[in-house]
Amino acid sequence: MANERFAAEFKSEAVRQVTERGYTVADVAKRLGVSAQSLYKWVRVSSPSDDQKDKAELLEVRRENLRLRADLARAQEERDILKKAAAYFARQSE
Repeated sequence: MANERFAAEFKSEAVRQVTERGYTVADVAKRLGVSAQSLYKWVRVSSPSDDQKDKAELLEVRRENLRLRADLARAQEERDILKKAAAYFARQSE
């Protein structure tokens, strides 16, 4: 079993059982007949690196920042329109 090779599909399914379905590494390894060390290694290799996580988080923050700036600009435009409308109706009532 030490020299046994597993297909990438097999490895990804084993990792998916641990990461997405919440099974323990020991349970999945025992059920599939692989060593827990191998499964730990597959999980570690399949998880994104810290650098990739940082880049993904930065990209998400930039997207949210752009969305919030657009929302703020729209709210300011609406505020300005309402100020003008209030001033117009205030003059009309006099």
